[in-house]
Amino acid sequence: MTNSKLLFSLLLAGSVGTVSAQSLKDARAAIEAENYGKAKTILQQLVTKQPKNGDNYFYLGQIYLVNDRADSAAAIFNQGLAADPKATINNVGLGYVDLMKKDKASAESKFALATAKLGKKDYEPLLEIGRAYIKTPEPDYAKALEYLTQAKEKNKKDIAIPIALGDAYRGLKEGSLAYTSYGEATDIDPNSVQAKVGQAVIVRGAQAFDEAIGQLQTIATETPAYAPTYRELAETYNQWSRLPGTSDEKYVELNKKGVEQYKKYLEVAGDNSLEAKIRYADFLVYARQYDDLKVVAEELAKNPSVDPKIYRYLGYIAFQGKDYAKATEYLTQMFSKMEKDRVIPLDYMYAGLADVANKKVDSGIANIKKAVDLDKELLAEVAELAFAKYQDQELQTAVSLFELVGNYKDSPYYFDSHYYAGEGNYQIGFKKDTEAKDAEGNYTNQELRTQAIADFDKAQKELTVIETTDNKEAQDKYLINSLYYKAFAALGSDDMTQPKGTFIAPFQKLIETINQRGTQEKNKAYLVDAYTYTGLYYYLKQDNAKAKQNFQKVIEIDPTNEDVKGYLQALK
Repeated sequence: MTNSKLLFSLLLAGSVGTVSAQSLKDARAAIEAENYGKAKTILQQLVTKQPKNGDNYFYLGQIYLVNDRADSAAAIFNQGLAADPKATINNVGLGYVDLMKKDKASAESKFALATAKLGKKDYEPLLEIGRAYIKTPEPDYAKALEYLTQAKEKNKKDIAIPIALGDAYRGLKEGSLAYTSYGEATDIDPNSVQAKVGQAVIVRGAQAFDEAIGQLQTIATETPAYAPTYRELAETYNQWSRLPGTSDEKYVELNKKGVEQYKKYLEVAGDNSLEAKIRYADFLVYARQYDDLKVVAEELAKNPSVDPKIYRYLGYIAFQGKDYAKATEYLTQMFSKMEKDRVIPLDYMYAGLADVANKKVDSGIANIKKAVDLDKELLAEVAELAFAKYQDQELQTAVSLFELVGNYKDSPYYFDSHYYAGEGNYQIGFKKDTEAKDAEGNYTNQELRTQAIADFDKAQKELTVIETTDNKEAQDKYLINSLYYKAFAALGSDDMTQPKGTFIAPFQKLIETINQRGTQEKNKAYLVDAYTYTGLYYYLKQDNAKAKQNFQKVIEIDPTNEDVKGYLQALK
């Protein structure tokens, strides 16, 4: 993929003064420096001036891939194949597009075409296939190693190969092998900043974020003109902020530092293109820096035809401003204009959250579930929203959200969600049951009564998860309350004119658990209720001995309980 013919033709034409601005070498250098705007300009000029050179199309297509425009990239690669059928590296580009669309089988067939007739020294397609497997949304680092190893066998002098090998080993969490590969890159070029940055990022992979930042800051001080260092710093701060257990204050602090570094990255790269601003907006989305996103989104909104992502940013900003109807409007526009493979989990998340806020709970839950299935990390946001809705007494919405989170056993909110879904369903059922009765307590609305029983049944099912788990933390936190609400849910489902007594077992287990844990004083009210309703059941069944035994337990705990005194008097 050299460009000696281009240089020679320009010399003959007397155009030596424009070579540095128009050569493929300069375009590739701009790509390495991540000034994609400059690289795109050079490559577009090259494609115009040298329409038969397939390599130009390949690198131009790479720019579109960087900017998340897979369909546009595919069009460029196909143009390259049509213009120069021998430049089969454009098949690598098409395979990369397939990987972006998660069609691995099709990608492998394209890669096979690209490598079918390689000469002894032809290694570039192998290198680029390896890179494609690394950069795809669902990386296959082992597959990348296969191709990169073949590329290395053919060429041991191209520094891009050991750097790519380092990236692949880093992806496999093989830190020592990654470090060695980056070291081999510095053997080829001791001044390679890219290799030094790669070694620093290995440390980040071990979650030693402060150490990684220190190393990257040193590199930035030594070579301030190398822009990618600042991007890696930004991403390191962002990854650090997402570490479990990070406080809200720390999260904000780290991401603000990340934004500062990303701004520095754009400044040093010198890329002022709209595409660069869109990539910056993407970073702000993942860093949840909505104030900065609003500034960028308003600027990008002047060019809405550039990329449907603009509607994503506007939708997110509208949601943050609690303009939920507008959020839905913008996101609907985005979904209608954007290719499906470009939609990210967070889009479904915000669409769902906006629907929930607009009281469209069913469609909202469906979108949120779609988001969580694609990115489990979003469960934390769903759980947070569920708790907020619960506190605001929007019980049905909260319960629906808790039930969703409770479907994921690996969620840290698994037991919390089952408990609150259970308690919430009980409260919803209790309200319906109350509304189904007249002033004398007779059921006058059978439909509401049926709905209440269904809610009580759901409550018992959710709370049984807590009752039957061997997770000590969950039991310590929720078992007593779970048994209490499970017993009352069973009581609510029962017909007290002819009671089946399904509430007896959970009440008895509640009593046993409180006594075993020695928390009688703390749970006096629970014990009073448990003994009272157990006694009432036996009273109705005319088992006077057991009824009296339970009622006496109530008096021992609460000597002033007049209702129970009345039952004891009746048993004399």
